[in-house]
Amino acid sequence: MSTKDDLLAAYQHLRNGDLRAALVELDLPTRAAAARERAEQTVRRAWMKYALRTVRQNDAHDRLDLAYKMPDPWHMASAQEQARFAETNAVIERELGDHFGSLLEIGCGEGHQTEHLAALAERVTGLDVSATAIERARRRLPDAEFAVGDVHAQPWAEERGRFDLVTACEVIYYMSDMPRFLRTMDRLGHACLVTYFAPAARKVAVHVDAMPGVEQSSFRYGDVEWIAAWWPGAAARGA
Repeated sequence: MSTKDDLLAAYQHLRNGDLRAALVELDLPTRAAAARERAEQTVRRAWMKYALRTVRQNDAHDRLDLAYKMPDPWHMASAQEQARFAETNAVIERELGDHFGSLLEIGCGEGHQTEHLAALAERVTGLDVSATAIERARRRLPDAEFAVGDVHAQPWAEERGRFDLVTACEVIYYMSDMPRFLRTMDRLGHACLVTYFAPAARKVAVHVDAMPGVEQSSFRYGDVEWIAAWWPGAAARGA
């Protein structure tokens, strides 16, 4: 029913002396909640546009930490993101396996997706350049291991096959050197998986498609589409 129809129906109830029915017709709590959600989305988009300026161009990790001054800046608690997490797990289970000894999640943020990935591995390590995000991730998942910093700067960055699975979901956009990042994933993992927003394929796919043995699929939530790409790491290939 349209807003106009709602108002007319409420007016008729009031004329009939039925205040309770008029309030039910207007559904003011639901309208207020919807208005608040729209306002929060507007503020979140404006904040992220400001916070993420120049991130990819110069690896401005301080800008990513700035983004987390707002809790859950990417709205990971939303139905859309929760659906993405579930679909990502489904791809991993279908294509790579449903149990891993060790898993590294690059760009874990506050640990929202880590919760889902943890169901697939005995040991989970989350990595993010934002200290603020990692602090929240540790509170969310006290049994997981988390570290702050660039993956290339970790003491184990040169170790071949350190993790059974390495994931990087929705983070490759922020890498100024995508080929180097993918090579590091390839070195660290026996299996590797990235996901990215389908409209970004023009910039991302040329690098992902170059990985040896890469395979891909896509999944959707409403009108939003993501690409999932996975490949055997260097250790698994014997390279």
